[in-house]
Amino acid sequence: MVAAGDAEQSSVAERLGIKPDMVVQEIGWDEDVDDDVRAAIEDHIGGELLDEDANEVVDVVLLWWREDDGDLGDALVDARGFLGADAVIWVLTPKTGQPGHVEPSDIAEAVPTVGLSQTSNVSVGPGWSGSRLVPRAKTKR
Repeated sequence: MVAAGDAEQSSVAERLGIKPDMVVQEIGWDEDVDDDVRAAIEDHIGGELLDEDANEVVDVVLLWWREDDGDLGDALVDARGFLGADAVIWVLTPKTGQPGHVEPSDIAEAVPTVGLSQTSNVSVGPGWSGSRLVPRAKTKR
């Protein structure tokens, strides 16, 4: 029997559009990240998340981002480095009221300057939200 919390965590990968066998890179890991979200994604893809030093083409980038992490635009440019053709970047930020919360307007300002478009937002756990970013030419489906 699967507990409700387990079912919610296993569906986080699906909410993020992550499919089994996808290559997922994680950038910005720190002790405050949601380990349940990470584990659910690793279970779903059947492997480990690549770290920020990986040099291979990826399907999804998970960018854990906090208010004091620096320039989001620069981080997004770096994150785009190894994106595959249909790849997406998820900017994962602390929810309102959490330490390190990032204002949605900060994301909205950074995104177009680096050639990306924001297409959706989701809750990825009790303390984190995700903003889906795609290359500007990929917004139509």
